[in-house]
Amino acid sequence: MGKLDGRVVLITGAARGQGEQEARLFAAEGADVVVADVLDDQGEALAKEIGARYVHLDVSQEADWHSAVAAAKSAYGRIDGLVNNAGILRFNELVATPLDEFQQIVQVNQVGVFLGIKTVAPEIEAAGGGTIVNTASYAGLTGMAWVGAYSATKHAIVGLTRVAALELAAKKIRVNAVCPGAVDTAMSNPAQLDPDADPADSAAASEALDELYRKLVPLGRIGRPEEVARLALFLTGEDSSYITGQPFVIDGGWLAGVSVL
Repeated sequence: MGKLDGRVVLITGAARGQGEQEARLFAAEGADVVVADVLDDQGEALAKEIGARYVHLDVSQEADWHSAVAAAKSAYGRIDGLVNNAGILRFNELVATPLDEFQQIVQVNQVGVFLGIKTVAPEIEAAGGGTIVNTASYAGLTGMAWVGAYSATKHAIVGLTRVAALELAAKKIRVNAVCPGAVDTAMSNPAQLDPDADPADSAAASEALDELYRKLVPLGRIGRPEEVARLALFLTGEDSSYITGQPFVIDGGWLAGVSVL
């Protein structure tokens, strides 16, 4: 018996990285999964492989959210779980960040989570209750140089999570956030995304990142996306039935040496 038997869960940014691992794990645990992304080819291939439904979803667009919900309900009849995983990261000094870059990050990371809660929470309520898991970040609980826009949006997600938990508790909806540190995905290592990159350069970049995280992270390594997926599973299933409104750090101990007071 799976931990999510009978559940219908929509996962954004699910074509690769953390979202892909969440989709795979949730499906393995019995959920009917809606794989949502803008990467149509990858998303459709994953959905076919794990027996899920794929929907195109630009999380910054309200109309896309309504279309995704309609497709999910058409396929499965309801939605009782949401993982707001989609996000983007750009590296830049704060005073050198162009306004359009800052706004793009806000639209995807912050507005995308807001629209997800706004659009899907009524569906979860109609299904009798359920869960929302938002992907924030280690950088949503402390400062981090060179990722000012990203950090600002992740702080906002922690705040949205707490407010949503308070407002939706009476509707039997629990809302929590995962706050990963560095995780081994294309977001942390953009070289993985460049099809023209020299394999030796990509390997060197990965090695340099590994060395950095060995120094910064008490557990001595970068995180794995499947580890974040297991935390999202915990917060979606009944094992966390008395938990809501909380940001859960999963960073190998990185934040333990940083004051957040």
